[in-house]
Amino acid sequence: MPVANKPPTRPPMSKKVHPLFKARFPLALSAILIAATGTSHAAVAQPPAQMSAPVNQRWPVKVVIVTTYENGEDTGDRAGELQLWAEREKLTKRIEFPGGPHHLLTNDDHSVVAIVTGIGLVNAGASLMALALDPRFDVSKAYWLVAGIAGVDPEVGAIGDAAWANYVVNDFAISFDRKDAPADWPYGVLPFRSTRPNQLPDVKMSFGPFDRYAQLFPLNQRLTKWAYELTKDTPLYYTPEVAEFEKPWTGFPEAQRPPKVMIGDSFASNYFWHGQTLTRWARDWVRLHSDGKARFVMSNTEDSAIAAAVARMGRMGIINGDRLIVLRTASNYTMAHPGQSDYDSWRQEFPFAGAPAFEAAYRVGSRVVHEITDHWDRYEDQTPGAD
Repeated sequence: MPVANKPPTRPPMSKKVHPLFKARFPLALSAILIAATGTSHAAVAQPPAQMSAPVNQRWPVKVVIVTTYENGEDTGDRAGELQLWAEREKLTKRIEFPGGPHHLLTNDDHSVVAIVTGIGLVNAGASLMALALDPRFDVSKAYWLVAGIAGVDPEVGAIGDAAWANYVVNDFAISFDRKDAPADWPYGVLPFRSTRPNQLPDVKMSFGPFDRYAQLFPLNQRLTKWAYELTKDTPLYYTPEVAEFEKPWTGFPEAQRPPKVMIGDSFASNYFWHGQTLTRWARDWVRLHSDGKARFVMSNTEDSAIAAAVARMGRMGIINGDRLIVLRTASNYTMAHPGQSDYDSWRQEFPFAGAPAFEAAYRVGSRVVHEITDHWDRYEDQTPGAD
């Protein structure tokens, strides 16, 4: 890579700046400088009063509820990931959020914030960093709760399951058209710099959050265990209709039982993939890149970008990077049941319009939110599970 004494020229940036940040940018810059250097800068512009906390009094946030999409309105129609939180947690304050695809919702004192990041890795990481740098909020002590739905591997889970993750795994990969791949390959996806599927490169490589090929994001396992112990007895959505839906899963006992809360890991990909072959790939991929420490349970399209954003902002001192908790709940299976084609399985709507998963995300996740906010004097400076 060439080295220069000055940065390369760039195309001119858009001069369209959201009105909020015309007044607030100096404070945003100040917040970054304070985080990085511990030095404050007093001269900041006054924000628009109707949109912002006072300049010298940002809203202290206790919990950020991270959802990824919503269907239609925030309340009163077909639910997405945000709706039950909006309806049941008194998140009545709507805050314009130019840093993301959807407005924010907060409670009256803005100590609980719900964000809709948008679907996919690009949306998720950018939206989270935009919120962390939003000068209206002080997220330096906040807990970040991902409460999203997912596909579940039928070998380990059932519709309506809720899984707290110890690890999040990314999918940076080489992909071949299956028709063009060697005949003995089980699938056409292989690790970067490798020469075949399910095999790491011959040269020793690291895949951590700050490595060149970031694939593995270990979370705070003590915090995960605390969240699991707190919520493991949560009643989940299970009806005779759900039990009937699970009957075709012969040979998959975990897919035929009532839902439960568990510890299980998250695999994030920009692909909405589906099928028996790709489920095998996901199992292999998660195991391979974690040296056998992680097990694939839940599939989604956001968590690795969320974990990367939290890791980087934590290292910068903007947030506490040990306070990310990832909860994924099963809306569908990642492959077809016996006797069904993967294509027909993929074309199906979420069973019961996703209600088992949406309910699990709220019922399980809200217990963590309430515990933290009700006992903030305990958890403000001491992360649960810490010595």
